[in-house]
Amino acid sequence: LIGESGLAVYCASKGGVVNLTRALALELAPAVRVNCVCPGYVDTDMVRRDVIEASDDPASKQRDLEAQAPLKRIAEPAEIAAAILYLASPQAKFITGSALQIDGGTTAGHPRAE
Repeated sequence: LIGESGLAVYCASKGGVVNLTRALALELAPAVRVNCVCPGYVDTDMVRRDVIEASDDPASKQRDLEAQAPLKRIAEPAEIAAAILYLASPQAKFITGSALQIDGGTTAGHPRAE
């Protein structure tokens, strides 16, 4: 949920999802809970093909993506799926209108240089 140069429309769509989630949570409560997940980069075929391998230096791009997150890696698909399963479970019955950021801390800020 950060801006990115050259991706204004994409960034706007992500902000729209968050506010749509909030509005629907209000409209559909108490019968339906509405939440969204906001993943950072995830190790998928699409990210490898369209982001990493499409760069001039794929190895460098991979390192750059990993360095952006305080946890120093990109997410595994199973980590995103586990969060979604939690939000859909009875354990999350008091959570609605939330945007769960699953990004290794990327939106928390920039890690201190080592």
